[in-house]
Amino acid sequence: MDGAIAAGVALLVAGAAALIVRNMLGHAGAMAGDRVDPVLATRFNVIRRLVVAVILAFGVFVAISQIDALSSVTSSLLASTALLAAIVGFASQQVLGNALAGVQLAVAQPVRIGDAITVGDHTGVVEDVRLTSTYIRTAANARVIVPNKEMIGAIVRNDTIISPEVGTEVVLWLPPEADVQRAVTVLRDETAGHASVRVADMVLEGAVKLVVSGPTTMPAQRLAAEGELRAQCLTRLRAARLLPENDAGAGPSGPNPAAG
Repeated sequence: MDGAIAAGVALLVAGAAALIVRNMLGHAGAMAGDRVDPVLATRFNVIRRLVVAVILAFGVFVAISQIDALSSVTSSLLASTALLAAIVGFASQQVLGNALAGVQLAVAQPVRIGDAITVGDHTGVVEDVRLTSTYIRTAANARVIVPNKEMIGAIVRNDTIISPEVGTEVVLWLPPEADVQRAVTVLRDETAGHASVRVADMVLEGAVKLVVSGPTTMPAQRLAAEGELRAQCLTRLRAARLLPENDAGAGPSGPNPAAG
């Protein structure tokens, strides 16, 4: 009975200590606010969760050691190196593997909190890097949760790792009969030199792909800025009669190649 009470006390102390540490570190991060560098913020979050996990694991181990029946079983299990290696190897495939990947993310910093990234088919802003997973907020305000093992192994496009601002870029398709050189000149004049225009591709049907790169903006305003740039370019091209007035912007695979 005394062992059970001691085990309960150990669990309560470990839980209280973990809660205090989490709240203290979380309060320190909140007080720092925008002054925290994205690199430090990412490492801070991972380290905070790692410390809490270690405290809880230590508390569970102490609690088990206070109960004689469990203590003897635990001692015999820990004495078996082969069994311990098997347990660690199995755990590393899931939870431990993601945790180790989270530590690697905190050290290597391929993505940081606040970065605008693209992972697979998902584009958004890194909202949090936790011990086992990374949270991404999309433009539709949805949350995409990526296990850290996949984040480490995936090809990630990071638009803000060099600069906090992101570039804007739109794709326009001209029909085969359009004067490409005139279209490029018209778009450059329309943007007053604030955007670059280049011919990127031409499909077999003769449609020409133009890429217009506009000024940089903050990640949260990227979609709105690109929409405004696309509308501006389309309006100017139609006014110059380089695109049909009724063009719906279907692209080269649609019925009428135009803006993509």
